[in-house]
Amino acid sequence: MLPHDDRSHRRIGMGCAVLAHTMWGLFPLYWRNLLMVDPLELTSHRVLWSFVLLSVLLPILLSLKVWGGWELFLKAVCTRRVLWIYAAAALMIAINWLSFVYAVTNGRILDASLGYYINPLLNVLLGVIFLRERLASSQWVAIGLAAIGVTVMTVAGGGLPWPALGMACSFAIYGLLKKQAPLPALLGLWLETAILAGPTLILLGMMERTSGTAFLAGTLSTQALLMFGGVITVAPLALFAIASHRVSLSTMGVLQYIGPTLQLLVGTLIAGETFGVWRIVGFVFVWTGILVYLSRMR
Repeated sequence: MLPHDDRSHRRIGMGCAVLAHTMWGLFPLYWRNLLMVDPLELTSHRVLWSFVLLSVLLPILLSLKVWGGWELFLKAVCTRRVLWIYAAAALMIAINWLSFVYAVTNGRILDASLGYYINPLLNVLLGVIFLRERLASSQWVAIGLAAIGVTVMTVAGGGLPWPALGMACSFAIYGLLKKQAPLPALLGLWLETAILAGPTLILLGMMERTSGTAFLAGTLSTQALLMFGGVITVAPLALFAIASHRVSLSTMGVLQYIGPTLQLLVGTLIAGETFGVWRIVGFVFVWTGILVYLSRMR
């Protein structure tokens, strides 16, 4: 049996992991309250208010010597290679957030779900291509089944599920870049949103001058929802960071499917999106690939 402290440590980690993935899975319910906002403006506010929140919290934590204090952070941001890594990561996370928001606000939550289902398999594929990792035959089968599933949905639907592919590819590349990055997750996100903050403000200014923005023209509730987007972006990532040090990698690998499963339920049961026969067939291929992938982790 595990000592009491270890069991408590693990229970806290499991609770944080489940809560983080549940929040990610229920994100569509939040963003559906902002259907009147252009996806580009919505993503811009998500970046901006995440940066503001992190700029309030993280300096306090660094001053308390969390993550080694300011020394590690300043050493990282003064290194050109590290800055380029985080600049590329910032671009990828912006594409990911925009793809997700576009999917939710355009009645394509099922595409968002698909994107997060196939993302782990894309991570494995990128590991082969860029990190020279070797795959077992079962892992190749898993990737092949997912590819068949996406192909079925593409042919049946008359076009590629672009939001799903945009989310999956951008997040897979983001994960690959973060493997080369030295900072903890929240500090990394702070730097990424700092890099995006300037262009975001310029973009919002241009939108206000040309067509106006929902933030300035909207109601108090719209403004509050846009600002609170920073909180719901940062909170699950903070919970995930806590969990990653307390829960085994194999367990985290299984728990990551809570999010897309909840998104699938939200899309079909709440948003009323059609889960037709060919989409079901495509998802069955993807789910089978995931089961093959998870069986390898035992």
